[in-house]
This record gives sequence, structure tokens and C-alpha cells, in this order.
Amino acid sequence: MKRFWREVTVEADGDCWRVALDGRPIRTQRGAPQIVPTAPLAEALAAEWRAQGETIDPAGFVLRDLADYALDVVGDVVGDEAGLGRAGAIARILAFAESDTLCYRAEPDEALGIRQRAKWEPLLKAAEARYGVRFERIAGIIHRKQPDSTVASLRAALESHDPFALAALQTLTSLAASLVVALAALESEADPETLWAVANLEEDWQAEQWGIDTEAQALRARRLAEFTAAMRFARLARTA
Repeated sequence: MKRFWREVTVEADGDCWRVALDGRPIRTQRGAPQIVPTAPLAEALAAEWRAQGETIDPAGFVLRDLADYALDVVGDVVGDEAGLGRAGAIARILAFAESDTLCYRAEPDEALGIRQRAKWEPLLKAAEARYGVRFERIAGIIHRKQPDSTVASLRAALESHDPFALAALQTLTSLAASLVVALAALESEADPETLWAVANLEEDWQAEQWGIDTEAQALRARRLAEFTAAMRFARLARTA
């Protein structure tokens, strides 16, 4: 599709913000007004539109896609009543609490297990302290249920987030296969490279043992870019 606008502007909409193309407010992919909670997020969305060339590149709308998902899917009240919408998003994110990568490890005396404990324990312990929970650590791959109280506390934590944070969390948990890593990514001081190294520890370990595969390295870089974008989106959308 060819570029069809000349001017991109950011406008206030009550206490919120929106982007307009030649004075026409942008709508989401499902046709709802694309109204976002902060001016920094609106400016970042506008920057994506300004960066487009004469031919539109859909890959350049990473933040727009997250905003649309937050508004069209997570914020869908009708969907929420059907167990989709916000409730569905929380359920999908919470599922990673039951299979969190950081809880499943090699045997404690193995070299991989030692590294996992060194890199993963600080994040797990920080999450336990922050949310008042306890995580079961498992040696091996056989599933073990997390305590009901832990799942309930994490659900309450997720329910405190708005649709924009939940949209970011869904991307973060999916990429990291870890709710603990995703929640840590929402902290203002979090570093994406550090967290991604934690989430990608096992793949990096395999690369050390067997050599770096060019294709796998390119995939790692793409996934890190997606992870970083989701972290940026959450920060830009934060109102407090």
C-alpha cells in the first residue's frame, strides 16, 4: 500500500491522547478510536507513522500493533463477558506461572543446573518477596503444580494492570516462557538485554557447548527486539 498521508500530529483527547493523519484520528484495526493513556506513547506511535516511506511497511508498526491489541482484544468488554477480553488475557498470561521456565532446571550438581541457579534464583526470590508467594523449584521436566496461594496472588497482581500493561505482558511471557521474567520487565530499572539473557539461558548454554548457529543467532536477535519493544511499550503507556 502506498503512503496516503502528509502530516502526522498528536492530539489530546480528554485526559488521553491520539494520533491523527492529516487531521483524521487513527482507528484500531477493528475500527475503534485508537486512544492511548499517555502523550509519550502517542508520540512514539506518531513516530512509527512518520518513519514510513512511500510504500507502507507493516513491520514498522510494532507499537501500533500492541496498542491495537490492548484496545481491541484486552479491552474488549464483550469478549471479557465471554471469558475472552481482559479475563482471557489474564488467563493466558497466568498459565506461564504454572510452567515458568525459571522453575524447571537441570540437576543441582550439573554445570547447567549451577548456572541456572545462579542466574534464576535472584529473580525468583525477588518475585517471591514482591508478591508474597512461594515458587516450587523442579529438577527435570516433569510438571509440578505451583501452590494455589501463589497462583492466586499472581492473578491479583495481573488484575491490577491496565489493558496496555497486559498487552505487553502477554508478549513478554510468550517470548520468555516466564511470568517471573515478564513481571520483572515492567520494573522501571529493568534492562532488556539482562532479562533476555536470563530467559534465553538454556539456548545460550547450548550454543556454548555446540557452537553458534547463524540462523539461531538471527532468531535470538529478532526475539530480543520484540521483547525490548514490549518493554518500551509498557513504559510509554505507564501513567504513574
